[in-house]
Amino acid sequence: MSSFEDRLLNGIQNVSDFPKPGVVFKDIMPIFLDAALFHETIQHMAKMVKYYEPTHIVGVESRGFLFGLPLAYALGACFLPARKKGKLPGPVISHQYDLEYGTDTIEIQKIAANKQGRYLIVDDVLATGGTAQAVNEIMNALECSVVANLFLLEIGFLKGRENLAMKAPSIPVLSILKI
Repeated sequence: MSSFEDRLLNGIQNVSDFPKPGVVFKDIMPIFLDAALFHETIQHMAKMVKYYEPTHIVGVESRGFLFGLPLAYALGACFLPARKKGKLPGPVISHQYDLEYGTDTIEIQKIAANKQGRYLIVDDVLATGGTAQAVNEIMNALECSVVANLFLLEIGFLKGRENLAMKAPSIPVLSILKI
C-alpha cells in the first residue's frame, strides 16, 4: 500500500454496532477533518476516472455526495443526487433494494436524465452492492450510460463487486481501498 492509501485507511474509523447491532460502520469523518488528505483523495479519484470521461457524477445519499460534488467540480462534470425516497420533488424513478442490514429505496429525478451523458456513480463504501446496483438500475431505466462505479472503500468479504458484476458485467467497479 502507498503512503496515501495508508493515511486514507487510518482516516477511516470502525464504529461497532452502528446503525444496528452486529454492523461495523466505517466512519469517514476523520478524512474530512484533514484538509490535505481530503484534497488528495479527490485528486486521486479524478485521476482514476478521467479515462472514462464522465459528464455527470451521480452521488449516492448521503456520503456519496461528500465525494461526488467535489469530484464533479474537479472533472468539470454535472452532479446529480441519488436520494432516499421522498426527498426529491417532481417525477422520480425509484428502486427498492436490500442492504446488509435491511431494505431501502433510492430515487433520481427524471429531469436529470441526459441520454447523451456518461454517468459515474460515486459512493463512499461498497459493501453488498445493493445501493449501487439500485442506482445502476435507475440509470438503465432512464436510458443513461453508466461508465463506472467508484468507491472510496470496498469491503471484500461482502461480495459487492461480484454482485455488481453479475448484474452489469460491462460496468467497471473502482475503489481506492479494499479491505
